Amino acid sequence: MYLCLCMALSNNDIFKKLRVAHKLRDEDIVKICELADFKVSKSELGAFFRNENHPKYMECGDQILRNFLNGLVIHLRGPMPPKKASAGQSSAPKKRIYPKKD
Repeated sequence: MYLCLCMALSNNDIFKKLRVAHKLRDEDIVKICELADFKVSKSELGAFFRNENHPKYMECGDQILRNFLNGLVIHLRGPMPPKKASAGQSSAPKKRIYPKKD
């Protein structure tokens, strides 16, 4: 399988495509980011969605896109249900103890 690097999408391109695909406005995106406990302003969003040649264009970082995607999952699926721990069992993973070999 070959990957053409000339067609790679930037975070800004991915963000724009998701906005269009889900028909989201700036207010919607701000609310979605808040679902992931991440604050972003409308003016910041405007800078991400501008043309690359515009003087106020801003590159969308990984953290911003990651938090938007986490919020989008919550927006589309709903919050994850709390995990129930059984009586007498902790939710921590069990550690295996192996005997020493002589």
